[in-house]
This record gives sequence, C-alpha cells and structure tokens, in this order.
Amino acid sequence: MASSPCSSVNFDSGLEIKTRSVEQTLIPLVSQITTLINHKDKPKKSERTQQAIQRVGQAVSVAVGRFVAVGEAIAVENEELKEEMGMACFEARRAGDAIAQLTDVGTAVTPPVDGRTTVFSDRTGMVKAARMLLSSVTKVLVLADRIVIKQIITSRNKVLVTLEQLEKVSTFQEFVQIFSQFGNQMVEFAHLTGDRQNDLKDENKKARMAAARAVLEKCTMMLLTASKTCLRHPDCESARINKDAVFHRMRFALEQVMEIVTDARPCGETKVLPLSIYTGIKDFKSNVEGLREGLYLLPHQALSGQLEAVVERTEDFTDSAYTSHEHREGILQLCQLARQDTDQLITAWMEAQSLNAKEATEEMELSILKTCQSVYELRRELHKVAVGRAADLLKLHAEHLPLRALKASGGEGNLEAVAEYARTLGEQKEQLVETCRLLCHVSGTEPLEITCIHAEETFHVIGPQIISAAQTLALHPSSKIAKENLDVFCEAWESQLCDMAVLLREINDVFEGRRGGAASGDKRAYVSLPRPGKHSANLKTVKAVKLDAEEQSTIAKLGLELRLLTSDMDTEVEKWEDQEHDIVRQGQSLSSMAYSMYLFTRGEGLLKTTMDLFHQAEVLSEEGLQLCSSLHTFSTQLMDEEKVVVLSEMEKLMGLCQQLQMGVRTPVQGKTATFQKVDSSIQNTRAIITVVIYLLPVCNKIVRKYKSERSSLGSPQSWRDRQSSTAVKDDVLNGKNSNGFGVKSLEQHMANLTFLESK
Repeated sequence: MASSPCSSVNFDSGLEIKTRSVEQTLIPLVSQITTLINHKDKPKKSERTQQAIQRVGQAVSVAVGRFVAVGEAIAVENEELKEEMGMACFEARRAGDAIAQLTDVGTAVTPPVDGRTTVFSDRTGMVKAARMLLSSVTKVLVLADRIVIKQIITSRNKVLVTLEQLEKVSTFQEFVQIFSQFGNQMVEFAHLTGDRQNDLKDENKKARMAAARAVLEKCTMMLLTASKTCLRHPDCESARINKDAVFHRMRFALEQVMEIVTDARPCGETKVLPLSIYTGIKDFKSNVEGLREGLYLLPHQALSGQLEAVVERTEDFTDSAYTSHEHREGILQLCQLARQDTDQLITAWMEAQSLNAKEATEEMELSILKTCQSVYELRRELHKVAVGRAADLLKLHAEHLPLRALKASGGEGNLEAVAEYARTLGEQKEQLVETCRLLCHVSGTEPLEITCIHAEETFHVIGPQIISAAQTLALHPSSKIAKENLDVFCEAWESQLCDMAVLLREINDVFEGRRGGAASGDKRAYVSLPRPGKHSANLKTVKAVKLDAEEQSTIAKLGLELRLLTSDMDTEVEKWEDQEHDIVRQGQSLSSMAYSMYLFTRGEGLLKTTMDLFHQAEVLSEEGLQLCSSLHTFSTQLMDEEKVVVLSEMEKLMGLCQQLQMGVRTPVQGKTATFQKVDSSIQNTRAIITVVIYLLPVCNKIVRKYKSERSSLGSPQSWRDRQSSTAVKDDVLNGKNSNGFGVKSLEQHMANLTFLESK
C-alpha cells in the first residue's frame, strides 16, 4: 500500500527511499497532490468543489511551510548539509507557494475571467509544481535520514575508541572508569540502531541488523566479566583467549552494523546468502509452472540442472550422522520420485515443442502438477526432519547438564573433568550447529535464513568460549570473578537455546501459513528521522530513564519467556473459528502488548523508556480487566461445572491485572527501585498471559460444544449476538482499544516533521 500513492505522480528526485519513515511521511502529501491533479474536469465547478480544492491547496502550502522550517532548523545544526538542505527547503517552499496560488480560486462558481491562471486552467502547471514539491520534500527527508546515519557512525566510532582503551587497560580502577563510559555509549548505540532496524524497508537488512545487535547485547556483559578475569589473572592463557574472542566478536558485529547502515561492503563485495533448499525448490517450481506461459523460454537442461542442485543440497540431511535410517531412506526416495516426474515433464515438454504447440498440452499439464507435488512432498519431509531434530535437541538439552558439570568441575579445580565435559559440550555444539544449518534449508523466508545463520554462528563461537572460561576457573577455583565469567557465558548459551525455540516456532508458523515470514519484531513500524535539537550529532544525548547494558542483559531472559508465551497465545487464538469474538479480540490485544514489552527487554520496538513500559503495562492491565468483563458475561450462559472453571480463572486473572495496575501506578525513586518495578511489571504480565493461554482453549471448547449440542442457542451468529447483548460495557476501558500499544502515535512522535493536516 505504501508505494501505490507515491507512484500516482511521477517525479525523478534521483534519490532512493530506503526507510519506512521517509516513505510514510511522503504518502499523505502525494495523496493530497493527487487530489488536486486528478479533480474532475467538469465544465462547471460547484462552489463546494472549488472551496474544497482551495482548502487542500492551502493546507499543503501551510504544512509545507512548517515542514521547511523544521528542515532549516536541522540545517543550522548540521553545517555539512546546510547548503544542500537550504536549497531543497527553498525549492519546497517555492513549490508550496505555487500550489497555493494555483488553487486560490475564490468563491466564484465559474472559473475566473480576469486572466488569472488556476488549477482549472493550468493543469500542466500543477503537475510541474507537484513534481518540484515531491522532489524537494523527498530530498529534505533523505538528507535528514543521512543525519541519522551520521549519528550512528559517530556513536559507533565512540564505542570503537573506548573498546580499544578497554582492551589495553592494566588496572581495575582504570577499567571500571572506562567501562562505565563504554556502557553508556553502548546504550546510546543500541537505541539508535534499534530505531534504524525498525525503520528499514528491506526485511533482510532488518534481520541482519537484529542479528548483529543481538551479538553486541550479549557481548557487552561477556566483555565485562572476561576483562575482569583477565585483569585478576594476567598470566592465564585461557583467560586471555576468552577475552580476545569477545573483543574480536564485538568488532565484527560493529562492522556488520556499519555495512547495513551505510549500505556498503569492503572492496565492493556483495552479501549473498548460501542457497537454501527452500529457495532452490521455490525457484524450480516457479520455472516448472512458468512453462504454462511459454514453452520456449527455457532450455530443457535448465530444469533438470535446477533439480539436481536441490538434490545435492539434501546431502546435508542424508550425510548427517544424526539422521535416522528411516528419514534418510525417505528423503532419497522422494528425491528419486522428483527426478522421475521431472524427466516425464521434460519428455512431454519436448513432444509439445515438436508439435509447435503454443501452450502446454494436457499431458504436459498433468506432468507439471505431478512435479510440483513431488517437490512439495520433498520439502515437507525435509521440514519434518529438521524441525523434529531441533525440537528433540531442545528437549534433550533443557537441563543444561554439560554446563552444570563444567561449572562444578571447574569450581573443584578438576582439569581432567573439565576436559571430559568440554568434549561433551563440543559434541552438543556440533549437533546444534548442524541443526541450525538444516533449519536454514527449510526456514521459508530469507529473514529467517539469516536468523538461522546467526544462531549457527553463535553456537559455534560461544561453545569454545565456555570451555576457555571453564578452564580458567579450574586453574583458579577460588576466583569469584572466574566463576562469574563462566556463569555469563553459560547464560548466553542458554539464551541462544531460548532464541532457537522461538526461531523453531516461527519456521513452523511460516510453513503452516500462519505467518508472512517477516523477521520477528515487526508488529509496529518506528520512524527514525531526526528532530531539531533532539538527535543532532553535535548535541548532548537526551537524558531519559532507560535500562543500562547490565540491566538489559538481566531482563532479557525474562523477556524471552514472555515472547514464548505470546507465541503460544497466538497459536491458541488462531484455533478459534470466530476471530471477531470478544475474547479472541482482547486476547490478540493482550498478546500484541506483551510482545511490545518483550521487544523492550531487547532494547527494540516502540517502548523506549521505563515510563513507556509502565504505561504499556497499565494499558495491558486495563485490557485484561475488560477481558474479565467479557468472561463474566460469557459465564452467565454456561452450565454449573463449566461456569465454575471460567469464573475461577477469571478471578485469578482479575487479581493479577489489579496487582499489575497498582504496581505500575506506584511511584518509585532511584535506579534500583525503577529496575525492580520493571522486573515486577514483566513478571506480572507473564502471569497474566499464562492464565489467558489456559482460558482460551477452555472457552473455545465450550463455544464449539454449545454450537453443536444446544439448538436453543441457534446459529453461530445468534450465539455471538446473545453473548454481545448482555456484555458489560465500560466506556473507559473500551476507549483504550484505539491506542492499545500505549505509546505516542507516529503523528505525535513526528510532530516536528508532520507537514500535512488531516482533513
């Protein structure tokens, strides 16, 4: 939808729009101008029509004036863009004035006879002014976007300088002082890149940014403990190896962020994903079905070559020592079937060409259907193998036994035991790395492929880091810092296993058609354009109540649990036949709000400060109480046994919502108290979502039962009407539905850049 309004008026600004914020800011302007250009060319215009067109023209002119004032203020704060920005603003203002003049038709019913040029007599002039306006406004926006890129680069450069200082420190006192500065810089960098990530239009870049930011998030805490351990035990080789690996990974992740932000790679290289089986099958199937449109567009060997490339990649499954004999045989048989069907298709295709057929013959059509079905069966079998293995691995390693053993043996100073359990962890790492590779083959979308690659790389890197941390502890078993360091790396491993569980659910959702396959976290867009005096690179960072790096790391695990619960909740919601049921709608709203709170724990999404989070939690509690009201109404139609179950859970839900509401409304003072309030809010939200997940299938089962067994309730629609007719209405709570996320709307957030009044 975003691109359609922009395509209605053609102009060439020579500028590529890469972010949602620039695109979304242009859409209303294009809509208004299109209204002016495409007005009906009637011989006579009513007074009402003329006044409406004049109002639109005046609104465009006034709003452009405001917009230009903002652009000029940004230019003052950024000397290097002053000339370009000034020229673009001048052109925008001139075009806005021209549009105002062309639409100034007065109140006359007929076109003016005084020789004045208007939109009615000079449509070409309006088109020219519109093109100039769109071109200049786009240039202002893209220049403003360049400032955002500059801010990120400046922030990255600060981080790199401090990172180098941290690597060279030799005393604890110096380290603590520099790390405090580093932590603040990383928080600033995290928020800038988080905004940018959510603003990117390219889903692949968004997924790559998310992966790089996840590395930086985890590595910040690792860097702290690894550096402290190295300072405490300067002669320990394993401690040095552990620390060096963290610094190397952080620098690599920072470089990845820069490549995405600046859209550049060293030596002009292009980032190409390894070709997955899913992509290969999709391209093969597209070419097969394309034969219906043209029999002479492809050489015969192209199809067989494509299929053989897919079959070759299935060797990642069949050659694996962890693939069962049954699954291996199943994959090989399906590959052979796909070959046979493709050969039959090529034979039918050649026969059709020999007859000079203009379209696919009946025999060829049948072969196309059989070939597509056979490759679908192959894809389904591969998906089943990859997802099944991943699920089994997650269950097998849920207790984290090798990690526990390494901690225990390291604390006892038992180097032999550490070596033994290190081998066990190494085997586990190889299994997980290979499983991530298989998941990549069946992920279903490029953003999820990128996430799979990130998971594979993470397990590959963290495994050896855990081992070096355990070796250090075994050499210094009484060292509290060495123990803390091992704990941090083990937590990172556990966190990645949680991420893998989320990834597994998303891959399943895409395969089963429940998701479009965008990278996780794309429930709401966020704009990252700068505002004068707010994000200018030459001004001080805006002070706001945000979690620092250590707090963000602590809260991340709790956030992941909340993310898994929202995924379960979405699954239960999708099982309802009536997606407009009050209980379903309120459940969806709660899930969306809980998801935004999960994003907060990652330093992403629309919730930027603790105040945003608390307001969101309050709105969530109110929506939960509204759900209680719907459940109470629902229960009045139930038999005694069912009624007791629903009311019992409803009372539990009500108590949790009230507890959350009271907690977020209670003022606190100080950093520690604020963090405890954040922790409590997310804990309470998790408890609320858990109760709702239990209630959804219970209520769904009751609805299905009543529809099939109780004729007195009539049709599904009358059941819905009966429920709605007795529903408890609460205007205050219902009013929250219009802004369920509890965050300023994009229009409010972009107040200084909004340049069109809504009409």
